[in-house]
Amino acid sequence: MGLQTQPYGIQGMLKEGHKHLSGLDEAVLKNIDACKQLSTITRTSLGPNGMNKMVINHLDKLFVTSDAATIVNELEIQHPAAKILVLAGKAQQEEIGDGANLVVSFAGELLQSAEDLIRMGLHPSDIIIGYTKGANKAVEILEGLVEEGSDTMDVRNKDEVILRMKAAVASKQYGLEDILCPLIADACIQVCPKNPINFNVDNVRVAKLLGGGLHNCTTVRGMVLKGDTVGSIKRIEKAKVVVIAGGVDTTATETKGTVLIHSAEQLENYAKTEEAKVEELIKAVADSGAKVIVSGAAVGEMALHFCERYKIMVLKIGSKFELRRFCRTTGAVALLKLGSAVNPDDLGYVDSISVEEIGGARVTVVRNEQGGNSVTTVLLRASTDSILDDLERAVDDGVNTYKALCRDSRIVPGAAATEIELARKLKEFSFTETGLDQYAIAKFGESFEMIPKTLAENAGLNAMEIISSLYAEHSAGNVRVGIDLEEGACKDVSTLNIWDLFVTKFHALKFAADAVCTVLRVDQIIMSKPAGGPSRRDQPAGMDNED
Repeated sequence: MGLQTQPYGIQGMLKEGHKHLSGLDEAVLKNIDACKQLSTITRTSLGPNGMNKMVINHLDKLFVTSDAATIVNELEIQHPAAKILVLAGKAQQEEIGDGANLVVSFAGELLQSAEDLIRMGLHPSDIIIGYTKGANKAVEILEGLVEEGSDTMDVRNKDEVILRMKAAVASKQYGLEDILCPLIADACIQVCPKNPINFNVDNVRVAKLLGGGLHNCTTVRGMVLKGDTVGSIKRIEKAKVVVIAGGVDTTATETKGTVLIHSAEQLENYAKTEEAKVEELIKAVADSGAKVIVSGAAVGEMALHFCERYKIMVLKIGSKFELRRFCRTTGAVALLKLGSAVNPDDLGYVDSISVEEIGGARVTVVRNEQGGNSVTTVLLRASTDSILDDLERAVDDGVNTYKALCRDSRIVPGAAATEIELARKLKEFSFTETGLDQYAIAKFGESFEMIPKTLAENAGLNAMEIISSLYAEHSAGNVRVGIDLEEGACKDVSTLNIWDLFVTKFHALKFAADAVCTVLRVDQIIMSKPAGGPSRRDQPAGMDNED
């Protein structure tokens, strides 16, 4: 029997099966490499000419999109450092709703620069100090690039809104922004409250219907519900609405009871009393002046019969969230069940409810044209589901941009003009510093070149030529010169009308710099052995997936 050697050092301290990585080569550079791989994926999707990615997730659902937030969400990323970048992208998506790609790609570029500096011999601490100084200086420069007079705007002025929204929508659907932006702007302005800061993104709904084309897209002041009405009444105008969450049906009693019936007459009377009771309930609704009953659950046969008799339209909405939105649209109060008396204050009002056939699908359109309308629907039409999903993402981006500009309407030049100016000014700033961090500041500035470079590469242009001519223009004092991707030349963005929101750039810069500093601060990775048991992938058949 051979002598068993006891593990020593950190192996002896930790449980069997753990992994321990430390030092520059094993931990820091491996982390940087994982993050670089992630940003390589998203980078080619940056900008209007960004390529689409085809992602199939663990549930076999197919995504064809260039939206970085969707891509990183659906990729099941295991590496802990790359996850930090994903979280930064998600934070940007939550905060602004646009610019997730900028965060991930820029963070990847910063880490690439950090790797070069580490190989030159700089310590990660120096790089972190330099990057922090660089980020603070970049925010200062960014505030100086804000277009004069853009901080005050009327959020109900359609042209001003489209001007600010155009770049965000074009980055998802290039060439279609002139059709989509007016639709989104209309929808947002219709539901904008008196105090724009309280704008709620959830009030702009999207209904996707297959068939037709983009020119068939419209906005509806109200809701579009997929599905038909329950009864035979298909159209009604200027009607009061009662909403019943628990369904329109005869309810079973709380306690069990036995009824002893001796003769056929008693049986007949028993059935009649049930009929009479249902009729009484429906009559109470009709007497209150309501012409529409909206049910949150099943509608009984007998109740439907009496609704038809009293010429009441019946609509069934299965989702409780949709039901809440319907109540918001109409101003109704949802009742738990059909009671004997209906309070007139609980009734809502609609201008019209009609069943329309759009592209072979029957939909119920609930319109409320009067003031105080709080829900608007953008009706999207396209030939395939994946195009519809991508259009919906573009609309979401537009609506989120509107929410952001309600809080802060300042704009900076788009089309990479801002980034080149930041790169130029940060390089100048790095010469004024004396410590080792000046190299890190210079690299931080250089990393901004990634954006014009990627935009040019994705559009098939010569990146080096574009960047050098941009630098030449900016050195001459033309700070608004950016890339015109259609002509492949450098032009003044105020003539092209390409503007980005200041808040999008500001938050993207902060989140990317924070994520990079977090990754660089790690010098050891200690992973325990994964817990036993089957992984989520190897679930036996018949097991429900939680999401």
